[in-house]
Amino acid sequence: MPTMNVSLTKELMQLVQSKVASGMYNNASEFIREAIRNTDSNDKLLHELKLARLKEMLKPGLVEAREGVHADYDYEHLMRELDSRS
Repeated sequence: MPTMNVSLTKELMQLVQSKVASGMYNNASEFIREAIRNTDSNDKLLHELKLARLKEMLKPGLVEAREGVHADYDYEHLMRELDSRS
């Protein structure tokens, strides 16, 4: 298995040692590997939650679009309006 050296703060080193000492992990490498896997899973979950929120926010506009309700904007007008707000 490839290896990597990582520098940890004193607090992080104590956390790793505490987890290993608790018996939850056999060694520091096992804990770090699980922490990395959890970070990856959390990133994926956060992405899914953001995407779900975006879809929820878009629903009213999609309903209006299906019903033929729309705003009379063209691209240039929309860009000018956005520029004027910033």
